[in-house]
Amino acid sequence: MASSVASQKSKRAAVRNALDRHKVYITAQRFSAGSYSARVLVDGEAYWVDEFRLSQLQQGLSPAELELTPATDD
Repeated sequence: MASSVASQKSKRAAVRNALDRHKVYITAQRFSAGSYSARVLVDGEAYWVDEFRLSQLQQGLSPAELELTPATDD
């Protein structure tokens, strides 16, 4: 009985963590001279990021934690 309660708690914690993560939408991608960059939309704000920063965003870090500045619309 105790193991089923612990199992339920861990499942609920996993769902809570997934819901707390920011949704990251890739709106554009660039491949130039062997480098990759993506324009992403996070919480209504657009950012240009490299592959490493993109993976960090997808893992749940926020743009503020990564010290990203919003993209300017050209």
